[in-house]
Amino acid sequence: MNDSTTGAGHGQALPDGAGDGTRAVRAGLPEPVKHEPTLPGPVFAAHFHLPGDPTGPYTYGRDENPTWTLLERAVGELEAPGRKDVEALVFASGMAAISSVLFSQLRAGDAVVLPDDGYQALPLVRDQLETYGIKVRTAPTGGDAQLEVLDGAKLLWIETPSNPGLDVCDVRRLAEAAHARGALVAVDNTLATPLGQRPLELGADFAVASGTKQLTGHGDVLLGYVTGRNAEAMAAVRRWRKIVGAIPGPMEAWLAHRSIATLQLRVDRQNATALTLAQALRERSEVTGLRYPGLPDDPSHKIASRQMRSYGCVVSFTLPTRARADRFLDALRLVDDATSFGGVRSTAERRGRWGGDAVPEGFIRFSVGAEDPEDLVADVLRALDESAG
Repeated sequence: MNDSTTGAGHGQALPDGAGDGTRAVRAGLPEPVKHEPTLPGPVFAAHFHLPGDPTGPYTYGRDENPTWTLLERAVGELEAPGRKDVEALVFASGMAAISSVLFSQLRAGDAVVLPDDGYQALPLVRDQLETYGIKVRTAPTGGDAQLEVLDGAKLLWIETPSNPGLDVCDVRRLAEAAHARGALVAVDNTLATPLGQRPLELGADFAVASGTKQLTGHGDVLLGYVTGRNAEAMAAVRRWRKIVGAIPGPMEAWLAHRSIATLQLRVDRQNATALTLAQALRERSEVTGLRYPGLPDDPSHKIASRQMRSYGCVVSFTLPTRARADRFLDALRLVDDATSFGGVRSTAERRGRWGGDAVPEGFIRFSVGAEDPEDLVADVLRALDESAG
């Protein structure tokens, strides 16, 4: 990462080969200074002392902030360990991060390839892109179907695993094909997190994510980030952030950095419990369309096992009817009926209520939290029983 990202100094160096826990706990920390906190508090500043020429890392609060600097350093260390040529930028939300890549890299007349089974806000993005004269092509995530519509594209947008269907595509294969055609590649890494998947190592130009989800994990912060290894492309992303002002507040950035320290602990617990829950759901006759990439018989398991280090905390499945799904959600005691995913408290929702996803009426997106696995599974099985009537 360059000086414009890291600000004053480059922080504590992590040992080569540091494990995920060590990296998460120490990522982005500044060099120790006697009597100073190990993680400095949020810097609330719209402007900074700036006599003379406007040089140096901090000039105005829409451009840079010391609290962002530490968080960006942490994100970069997680997404691309040991890489000094990778820059990270944080944003006010995941959608701000997504928009920054799309709208900074594309111009009227360009073509972009999007997944047709991705996050439900992507159709809104598609409408806006087309309003600006950008051609949008779509294809499913599964089966690397986006390969078929790559020719002539300026940018390929990948979401793997897809949300909410949990399909997985071969990032390395798609990235190589896109680069051979002169296209940039961005991967939405929200569901996997940097501990589960590192798109830049798989050949992507950008790794983009909503830090609102499992990265921060407490359901109390809206945040997004972009990491990239192409200096010119990232300069355009930075410029877009400056133009639209899609910046995180210092408190949100500090909360996010604080929360990253427990990322490995949360990921290990939540992802292991997700597999346990998926295995239990396999035994239920009323459950159809069960998806979890960690299941050996999941359609995405083979590809996911090649490129992912863990499989995420989200399980999806379908109950016979909308009414049955609603009764199931009402019967849960340890699970909140809420949107989003990745938090320490389990959540679930009937995804079709939003109207933006092509899913059955009884489709459930279930985000596994940090509860005791036995308690959570028992609660789900009891709710399935009670909702049967």
